[in-house]
Amino acid sequence: MDHRDIKKSGSAGKVLFFLLLLFLPGLIFSQQHAGDSSLLGKATLKECIQYAIRHNPDLQNAKINEDITETIIKSKLADWYPQVNFTYSLQHNFQLPTLNFNGNLSHSGTHNTSGAQLGLTQNIFNRDALLATRTSKDVRLLSGQNTEDRKINLAVLISKAFYDLILTQQQLKVIEEDMVRINQSLKDAYYQYQSGIVDKTDYKRATIALNNAKAQKKFGEENLKSKYAYLFELMGYPGSGSFDLVYDTAQMESEIYIDTSLNINYNNRIEIQQLETQKKLQEYNLQYYKWSFLPNVYAFGNYNLNFLNNQFSKLYSRSYPNSFAGITLSIPIFQGGKRLEQIKQAQFQITQAQNDIKSFENKINTQYENALADYKGNLFNYLSLKENLSLADEVYEVIRLQYRSGVKAYLDVITAESDLRTAQINYYNALYQVLSSKIDVSQALGNISY
Repeated sequence: MDHRDIKKSGSAGKVLFFLLLLFLPGLIFSQQHAGDSSLLGKATLKECIQYAIRHNPDLQNAKINEDITETIIKSKLADWYPQVNFTYSLQHNFQLPTLNFNGNLSHSGTHNTSGAQLGLTQNIFNRDALLATRTSKDVRLLSGQNTEDRKINLAVLISKAFYDLILTQQQLKVIEEDMVRINQSLKDAYYQYQSGIVDKTDYKRATIALNNAKAQKKFGEENLKSKYAYLFELMGYPGSGSFDLVYDTAQMESEIYIDTSLNINYNNRIEIQQLETQKKLQEYNLQYYKWSFLPNVYAFGNYNLNFLNNQFSKLYSRSYPNSFAGITLSIPIFQGGKRLEQIKQAQFQITQAQNDIKSFENKINTQYENALADYKGNLFNYLSLKENLSLADEVYEVIRLQYRSGVKAYLDVITAESDLRTAQINYYNALYQVLSSKIDVSQALGNISY
């Protein structure tokens, strides 16, 4: 390479370095942006659940278990393929073995021996491999059902956490609205005190009420953080991230009603589906033990290369090959009654599986009746408290105007404010309870799926 090539190479290096400096910030920014792409700006309930399905660590482990199950199935089914093995050996005998033949002692063998063996076996009938073939579909199904079960439970927990977070936000809004009213009352009390209509008592009471509202607001704000943290945990969302909830209170109110005359269909419940699959696998297990009376059959073949020579340098100069093939049939004749007892055990396990299904059906009935009772009670309570909220708001407005006119005492205003705040908080509590109990009813009916 001459000096011109060196200069060209140096120039090319400088250009490359300049391009890196030019585009590196953009590359870094794009990578950071890609890393933050999983964060949400705003999220509906559906988006929270979908995010959790993609990112919740426990659910990810359930999906990994499906992959593990698939590898186990394939490893079991591999026993049907030809099994090929290769063996190599090299041995040096320092002293040859001595044989006695018709009273004559002589040495046998050679000082150096080596061998290479290529063997093949093929299963023709093997109950372990046959069981893997018969059960592979249902084992995959059960693994998928386990994941589905986790999804449903996760969706229920996220839905309740989402509604609980909304409840806390609404409670904070109620307190903030109450603080606005108290501030107005505080001004009214102060102006009336300045006018000589009332003494300092009303003004001080308003100040006490405002301080109490500020304390409640602070508590609510801290409580909101902890509930966001719980929702983030369920979703697998970064603790350093944040997002705003997207919801429509009017739509939530319109969605509280469900058909309470529906009958239970046990097959809709994923738990029943799991138990049915487990029962089917127990039936396969029974068949497996019955197959123990049948022989194991496999074909085999071997090709051997043997090398024998007293001189190591000439060991591989000549080989003595041999080969063979055959079929092996193995029949277990007597095992002390072991197989019969295993069959009885499998039959008992099938009966247990049937009883587990009946037991869980009874639990579903109880769960549904409890959830339905809670829903009906919470719905009635919600409708009553909704009416109370309207009445409390009307009463407060009337008393506030009467106080300004000097007709009512300030104590009546404080009582009306307290009643209104309580009515608002009770209303949102009731809305959360009815939505939560609706989820429980839907889960009991098996109407939740993802």
